[in-house]
Formats: sequence, C-alpha cells, structure tokens
Amino acid sequence: MILGTSTQQLPIISPPEWEERGYSDAADAVAALKRLYDQGTGFLRDKFSAVMKGAQIEGRYRAHYPEVSITTTTYAKVDSRLSFGHVAEPGRYAATITNPTLFEGYLTEQLGLLLQNHGVEIRVKMSETPIPVHFAMGSDDTIEGTIEDNLDLPLRDVFDVPDLTTTDDQIVNGAAVPQADGTRPLAPFTAQRVDYSLARLAHYTATKPEYFQNLVLFTNYQFYMDEFLAFAQAQVADPASGYTALVEPGNVVTTAKGTTGDPLTKTPQMPTYHLMRDKSAGITMVNIGVGPSNAKTITDHIAVLRPHAWLMLGHCAGLRNSQSLGDYVLAHAYVREDHVLDDDLPVWVPIPALAEVQVAMEQAVAEVTSLTGYELKKVMRTGTVATIDNRNWELRDQSGPVQRLSQSRAIALDMESATIAANGFRFRVPYGTLLCVSDKPLHGELKLPGMATAFYKRQVSQHLEIGIRALESLREMPLERLHSRKLRSFEETAFL
Repeated sequence: MILGTSTQQLPIISPPEWEERGYSDAADAVAALKRLYDQGTGFLRDKFSAVMKGAQIEGRYRAHYPEVSITTTTYAKVDSRLSFGHVAEPGRYAATITNPTLFEGYLTEQLGLLLQNHGVEIRVKMSETPIPVHFAMGSDDTIEGTIEDNLDLPLRDVFDVPDLTTTDDQIVNGAAVPQADGTRPLAPFTAQRVDYSLARLAHYTATKPEYFQNLVLFTNYQFYMDEFLAFAQAQVADPASGYTALVEPGNVVTTAKGTTGDPLTKTPQMPTYHLMRDKSAGITMVNIGVGPSNAKTITDHIAVLRPHAWLMLGHCAGLRNSQSLGDYVLAHAYVREDHVLDDDLPVWVPIPALAEVQVAMEQAVAEVTSLTGYELKKVMRTGTVATIDNRNWELRDQSGPVQRLSQSRAIALDMESATIAANGFRFRVPYGTLLCVSDKPLHGELKLPGMATAFYKRQVSQHLEIGIRALESLREMPLERLHSRKLRSFEETAFL
C-alpha cells in the first residue's frame, strides 16, 4: 500500500458540492449517505475508466467519503443495560462511512438508536477524507493493465490512494484522540479501514463481503468444511429450514432452484462458505488453516462487518491424563503465547468467558450427545486453553513449557483459539471456543494414520452439529443481551 503525497501540482477536480443536512429519520439519513457515496464512487470510476481509455488528464480527481455525525449538549438517559446506541457525554461525534448499501441495516439500526436515545438530529455531509480509487471500484470490475501504461504520471498523482494514517485500529484499541475541534469517533472503524478489510475478505476467502452472515464459525481443518458443505446443501434443499442459499468460494450460489456460477480452479487461502438466511442471520464458516497469524488476519477483517458472534471449532492437544481422544474442551480462560496481538492487546488483559456463549455451547453439547449432569463431564471439560505460535513445541526442552502449562492449569493446547477470542474481545464481538482432543503428546498418545481417519469420521460431524446448534441458540437471543457490557470499555463508540 502506498503512502505519500503527489508531487504534481494538478488542479483538483471533484463532484458537485453537497450541502450538509440534518435528518430526524434514520432511513432518510442512510438514504442520504448512499446518494453521497454513490456520487463520489461513480465519479471516480468514470474518471478512471476515461483515463484508462486514453482521455486527457484534466487534473487530480478526488471524491470524499460521506460523514455522519451528531451533536448533543446533554447526557442521555438510557437503559443502563444497553451497551451501545448512545454516546458517553455531551459533544460532537462523527464517523466516515463507506458502502452504505452493504451496511444499510446496520446503519439504520445504529442511527435509529441515537435518535431514540438523544433526540438530536443526524447530520450528513461530505467528509475531509478522500476515497482511494482502489476502493471506489465495484466488486465485479476487472482492470487490465496499469494507469502508467497510459500516461507518464504515477497513479497517486492523478487519484487518491489508500492512506495508512486513516486505516489503523486506534479507535478499537482505545488509543484514538479527539480531532482538533473536539470531535470524537462515532463508530469503531473509519471508512478506509472498513474498505481495506472488505477488499482483503474478498481476496482471502474468494467470496464477496455481502455474503458474510452475522454468525461465524472458524475451524482449522478442511474436514469440518466438507461436513458443513453437506449440512448446508441439505438445509438449502429443505424449504422449512429457513436457510435460503449456500455460497461457495468463487461466489457460486446454490438455492432451491439451482446453482449459478463456476467453481474455482484454485483453492483460496481461507476457503469460506456462507449458509444464508434473511437479514444475514445465517452462518458463515471459514477454514483459517493453521496458526495464530491466520486467525488474527481473518478476524481483523471480518470484524468490520460487525458480526453478532464467532466461535472456534478445532482440534487440540489434551494436557490431562484423565482426558480421552474425542473429548471436548470448553474454554473458559486462555493462556496467550500466540504473540500476534501483543501490540494491540497486552497479554496482561484478561479475556473473560462470556456467560451467554458458554451456556449456549454447553447446552448444545448436552443436546447433541444426549448427556446431562455428571455424565456430561465425562466427555466435556471446562478449563483453560493455551494457544502458542510454535506448532513443534514438543521438540523444545519441555521443562519450561510444561511448567507454564501446569501453573496456568491449562487442559488443552492449540494455535488459534486464544487469538480468535482475544480479537473478539478487542473488536467487541462475542466469542467462544469448543475444541476436540485429537492427541495427548504429554502422555505419548499421538494419532496414527488409521486412528486419525476413524477419529475424524466419528467426531467431526458431531462437533460441527454442536457448533451450529450453539450459534442458532445465540441467534434467538436479543442483540442487546448478546452484546453485553463486558466487552465495552470506559468510553465507547455509540455504534456497535
């Protein structure tokens, strides 16, 4: 990504000015955001297309993101149980907005809460943040060649390009400072930060951002993806299921009427499937592969879509002699030795278990296994999960790692769970972890090829069913209860 300013003194050419306006209806405010955004991105696409076709450059082409804001002079009197939908104290709060069509439901809901809780109008205007030409392109646009083939100037001299100074996580990390006029953030992400992640999601998963659902499952094995695909196909074929479509990598869409699109010839880095439902209430499942880096990467980007919950389903090393292969581990605490989030979320920050998610997962295990009470404890243990960044930790001197694991009371070890939970905590996305013991390296129990095949056939289907049932249970929970205050800090953005 390019940083820097233009060295060419070209006149700036922009779409017509748009006068700031106030709105007392959330839908009207969102409609205004859409008009302003479409005007800006349409302008950039038209100018870029003309330049690529050889048109004479008239100047530097620039459009700006729309901005939404509120100004309040009083403290809001709101339900103290509500963790979002209001600002902390009097002042001006603003957010740059991108792709308001994709976020229409979210924006309408969040702005509606502000109107309800503060009784002040919503203001919409053009912001000071330019839209990078990269992010103005449609998801189906195909660009051949480069702009440098058509002129002697770099792209950044004619169009604005992504700027890392507006693409960071200062807001969600609690490090944002008010603007010079005292304006504070209204939303957890800036428009460029959102656009960056939308582009990355399409790249890593080979599916469009609009297909992502509000409930997300992560796994570190393709076995789970194969099982999810079979489950999803059956759900789409059943008109009583409530699920409307299945989207596969390459944006292949299957409904009860048939399939459109062509399967990919090459597998994306993180294969993703979307079992769709009205209002994005379905389930997205992502194979993140192995390691905390992948886990952080994908959750960094999915977070901008503001999902309602994400869960990790994967395999782990059981650390207790009393565990058996195939037993479940419900994480209620995490030892973080993944290191990928150390700069964003210090390791001294506790990552709490969320009661709503824990109860949903434990109930799902009980329902699927038909076990309750003390019998359930035979197949599921609640405890601390340790996540490390060294897959071959067994090859090191064991005195250090084993002592730390014992002191932490860890019962399982993996490479992704704490990362996903920590990023859920950081991004205020409810999270949970249910792992399945696949080996016991401290006790000499490693999977042999035949054992592994039988284990996967027997356990993966049940494990996935548990995860799906847990998410379906969370889907029925009121949003204000699921997004509890446990994930909110002293001074939060009004937007969820």
